[in-house]
Amino acid sequence: MHQPIYICGSTASGKSALAIEIAKRLDGEVINGDAYQVYQGLEIITAAPSAEELTQVPHHLFSVIDTGEEFDAQRYRELALPVIKDVQDRGKTPIVVGGSGMYLKFITHGPSPVPPSDPILRSELEARSDSALIDELQRVDPEGAAATNLQNRRYVIRALEICLLSGKKMSEIKNDWNAESDAINATLRGALLQWDAEALRQRIRQRTKIMLDSGAIEEVRQLIEPSLTCEKAIGIRQIRGYLNGEISLQECEDQVFYATCQYAKRQRTWFKKEHWLTPLPCDDNVHTGQLADLIEY
Repeated sequence: MHQPIYICGSTASGKSALAIEIAKRLDGEVINGDAYQVYQGLEIITAAPSAEELTQVPHHLFSVIDTGEEFDAQRYRELALPVIKDVQDRGKTPIVVGGSGMYLKFITHGPSPVPPSDPILRSELEARSDSALIDELQRVDPEGAAATNLQNRRYVIRALEICLLSGKKMSEIKNDWNAESDAINATLRGALLQWDAEALRQRIRQRTKIMLDSGAIEEVRQLIEPSLTCEKAIGIRQIRGYLNGEISLQECEDQVFYATCQYAKRQRTWFKKEHWLTPLPCDDNVHTGQLADLIEY
């Protein structure tokens, strides 16, 4: 069975082109790993693969969700895993491409075993004094307390909440999860496109201008009651401001550019922690074929 190859990196780093190149070499199929490219009607604003790119190799999970639907990492996992298996069952190599770290984490490692916050318990903990919270955390999980910044009330409450909700020590959950993650990491293969920060900013600036000149404004104009998830796509709020006469087109472009740069910075921070990814240094003198040559298949 052909194991998936993951192509990751910041927005505007050239992931889609590299994924297509690798798919051609391996007789593979491209699977979307981006949180917003799943939405229909946002192909321009989300920089989804072009119509020409879609014809080069099979693509999956692009433009498959109505903009009125909510979407999250768990639902993505439920959609993506069967597609990956189907590609494998047909003797092809799945090439998963995207910059949404949490979505990719859900299909490589699964959901975190840490329980979500409980409003009732959280309210009860919030009513306690700092010293009472620290005392209880040190009692139920000494190791976890030692690793927690006890001066940060929010951290203490969350650590204690995890212990009480799970019935286990937070430190035990973390240690087990780290051990399991290390074992999974050893089975994964993928590449991380890395650009100099200023060079990436220039690529984002160029992409932003092309996006606005190529129909993104009309995409937003046609949006009707988008979901809260969809609303978070960079560009929607800014273009709405332009359409409502609140900002100029140049101000809209600048705001989209800065928001995208901030997102790219968060992406770089996330993927730096994924040590199983092979770094691929990029610049304008390195073409897609050369990057593909660096990946061990």
